[in-house]
Amino acid sequence: MDPTQIGTVADAVAAALSAYDALVELGEEIEDEWSYVNDLADIWRTRLEAVATARGHEAVAGAVATAIAVAGREAAAIDDPHRAIDWLSTYPQVVLIALDERP
Repeated sequence: MDPTQIGTVADAVAAALSAYDALVELGEEIEDEWSYVNDLADIWRTRLEAVATARGHEAVAGAVATAIAVAGREAAAIDDPHRAIDWLSTYPQVVLIALDERP
């Protein structure tokens, strides 16, 4: 994720959701957790999309873009499905805080 590609809240959410989808896919590898993973993903996706709808046109500061990009790279580095499931709640909250939103 390149922070120079993140200029607006909509860009930030799109980048975050791309990283989030990869976490979901990894978490789905744990069959016993499939429903939990998808329920959690639906909730957080809806929340992030609501922010993009409400504030998508707003510009983000360079530090915010960098924070989103760094968090996305950290998420992409996860290769353990159990750890990915842990991040399904954590990652969206980090993104929301970076965007000055309540988690």
